[in-house]
Amino acid sequence: MKLKERLITRAFTKLYYDCWRKGHKTGTSPATLSLHWFGHEMLKCPMDLWVYQEIISERRPDWIVECGTYRGGSALYMASLLDLLGHGRIATIDPNDYERRPEHPRIHYVKGSSTDTAIVDQIRTMVDGQRCLVILDSDHARDHVRQELDLYCEMVHVGDYLIVEDSCVNSHPVYRRHGPGPMEALRDFLTHDSRFIVDRERERFLLTMNPSGYLKRIG
Repeated sequence: MKLKERLITRAFTKLYYDCWRKGHKTGTSPATLSLHWFGHEMLKCPMDLWVYQEIISERRPDWIVECGTYRGGSALYMASLLDLLGHGRIATIDPNDYERRPEHPRIHYVKGSSTDTAIVDQIRTMVDGQRCLVILDSDHARDHVRQELDLYCEMVHVGDYLIVEDSCVNSHPVYRRHGPGPMEALRDFLTHDSRFIVDRERERFLLTMNPSGYLKRIG
């Protein structure tokens, strides 16, 4: 990508994120830029949702492990994709309860911290060696994400993906005041685990909230 194109992409990403964050804090609509899937809110970028669809249809995971449920919109979106495939289930983890989370036979809600030993053991037992797509979208502090990477990376098989969400924060290129977050965690992880690479093809739509966050296991 040329320098001018990179600058334009960076500027638009910041504009998109700032509009979403401002609207989400004030509760104004439609300026929140939040998305809804059959009436259920999710905090995702449309370009990233398209990439999710591609990965799920290509890899056909037995399980999707989602750390960070929020209101369940993204879990419902992915469950709808699994319905089309006729295969797969979702284990989605969050310490908080929200009203009116969607009910779906493919979604299994797990209440607790994604780094709690008991929760991790529960998930390991559920997936039990089956092929997984893992999505880290809970607490975005560097240390928390780094711990999640170590805890969940073994659930991902060769050719499958571990997605680190919101690596755009802490000036990558948005939300400068966030502090060390997902990008710093995944960079450290990649220096210690050569089994994963960044799949840049998943960023080809330019706008993404997960730069360098689509990790593919190759070994």
